Amino acid sequence: MFLNFVDELRAAGIPASMKEHLTLLDALDKDVIEQTPEAFYYLSRATFVKDEGLLDRFDQVFQKVFKGIFSDYGTATAELPEEWLRAIAEKYLTPEEMAKIESLGSWE
Repeated sequence: MFLNFVDELRAAGIPASMKEHLTLLDALDKDVIEQTPEAFYYLSRATFVKDEGLLDRFDQVFQKVFKGIFSDYGTATAELPEEWLRAIAEKYLTPEEMAKIESLGSWE
Protein backbone atom coordinates (compact mmCIF):
# COMPACT_ATOMS: atom_id res chain seq x y z
CA MET A 1 0.00 0.00 0.00
CA PHE A 2 1.27 3.47 -0.94
CA LEU A 3 4.23 2.00 -2.84
CA ASN A 4 3.72 4.48 -5.67
CA PHE A 5 3.82 7.32 -3.14
CA VAL A 6 7.09 6.04 -1.66
CA ASP A 7 8.59 5.56 -5.14
CA GLU A 8 7.63 9.11 -6.12
CA LEU A 9 9.14 10.48 -2.91
CA ARG A 10 12.40 8.70 -3.68
CA ALA A 11 12.36 9.93 -7.27
CA ALA A 12 12.01 13.49 -5.94
CA GLY A 13 15.10 13.05 -3.78
CA ILE A 14 13.32 12.45 -0.48
CA PRO A 15 14.97 9.53 1.32
CA ALA A 16 11.90 7.38 1.98
CA SER A 17 12.93 4.12 3.62
CA MET A 18 11.01 0.90 4.04
CA LYS A 19 11.03 1.55 7.80
CA GLU A 20 9.27 4.89 7.30
CA HIS A 21 6.78 3.28 4.97
CA LEU A 22 6.01 0.61 7.57
CA THR A 23 5.77 3.30 10.27
CA LEU A 24 3.15 5.11 8.22
CA LEU A 25 1.18 1.91 7.67
CA ASP A 26 1.40 1.02 11.36
CA ALA A 27 0.15 4.47 12.39
CA LEU A 28 -2.77 4.18 9.99
CA ASP A 29 -3.55 0.68 11.25
CA LYS A 30 -3.62 1.94 14.85
CA ASP A 31 -5.85 4.93 14.00
CA VAL A 32 -3.47 7.50 15.49
CA ILE A 33 -5.04 10.22 13.33
CA GLU A 34 -8.49 11.30 12.26
CA GLN A 35 -9.53 9.77 8.98
CA THR A 36 -9.25 12.96 6.96
CA PRO A 37 -7.01 13.89 4.03
CA GLU A 38 -5.46 16.71 6.04
CA ALA A 39 -4.53 14.43 8.93
CA PHE A 40 -3.07 11.87 6.50
CA TYR A 41 -1.03 14.62 4.83
CA TYR A 42 0.51 15.74 8.14
CA LEU A 43 1.14 12.19 9.31
CA SER A 44 2.89 11.23 6.09
CA ARG A 45 4.86 14.49 6.06
CA ALA A 46 6.03 13.92 9.64
CA THR A 47 6.95 10.35 8.76
CA PHE A 48 8.95 11.00 5.59
CA VAL A 49 10.36 14.54 5.83
CA LYS A 50 13.36 14.87 8.12
CA ASP A 51 14.77 18.05 6.57
CA GLU A 52 12.61 21.15 6.20
CA GLY A 53 14.38 21.87 2.92
CA LEU A 54 12.45 18.95 1.45
CA LEU A 55 8.97 20.20 2.40
CA ASP A 56 8.28 21.75 -1.01
CA ARG A 57 9.28 18.56 -2.80
CA PHE A 58 7.09 16.54 -0.47
CA ASP A 59 4.13 18.84 -1.15
CA GLN A 60 4.63 18.49 -4.90
CA VAL A 61 4.81 14.69 -4.71
CA PHE A 62 1.78 14.49 -2.41
CA GLN A 63 -0.24 16.67 -4.78
CA LYS A 64 0.86 14.60 -7.78
CA VAL A 65 0.15 11.19 -6.23
CA PHE A 66 -3.11 12.02 -4.49
CA LYS A 67 -4.50 14.55 -6.97
CA GLY A 68 -8.20 13.92 -7.46
CA ILE A 69 -8.44 11.50 -4.57
CA PHE A 70 -8.71 14.15 -1.88
CA SER A 71 -9.83 17.13 -3.94
CA ASP A 72 -13.56 16.63 -3.33
CA TYR A 73 -13.32 15.56 0.29
CA GLY A 74 -15.69 17.53 2.50
CA THR A 75 -17.33 19.35 -0.38
CA ALA A 76 -20.51 17.33 -0.53
CA THR A 77 -23.52 19.54 -0.98
CA ALA A 78 -27.16 18.91 -0.38
CA GLU A 79 -30.20 20.32 -2.09
CA LEU A 80 -32.32 22.25 0.38
CA PRO A 81 -36.00 22.54 -0.46
CA GLU A 82 -37.06 26.09 -1.21
CA GLU A 83 -39.75 25.94 1.48
CA TRP A 84 -37.06 25.27 4.10
CA LEU A 85 -35.11 28.30 2.95
CA ARG A 86 -38.24 30.44 3.03
CA ALA A 87 -39.12 29.25 6.55
CA ILE A 88 -35.67 30.18 7.81
CA ALA A 89 -35.78 33.49 5.96
CA GLU A 90 -39.15 34.39 7.46
CA LYS A 91 -37.76 33.72 10.91
CA TYR A 92 -34.57 35.79 10.57
CA LEU A 93 -35.00 38.30 7.74
CA THR A 94 -37.00 41.48 7.54
CA PRO A 95 -39.66 41.80 4.82
CA GLU A 96 -37.33 44.20 2.98
CA GLU A 97 -34.48 41.67 2.99
CA MET A 98 -36.80 38.94 1.73
CA ALA A 99 -38.04 41.20 -1.06
CA LYS A 100 -34.45 41.88 -2.08
CA ILE A 101 -33.73 38.14 -2.30
CA GLU A 102 -36.86 37.58 -4.37
CA SER A 103 -35.86 40.45 -6.68
CA LEU A 104 -32.63 38.60 -7.40
CA GLY A 105 -34.76 35.81 -8.81
CA SER A 106 -34.01 32.82 -6.64
CA TRP A 107 -33.58 31.41 -3.16
CA GLU A 108 -30.70 29.18 -4.28
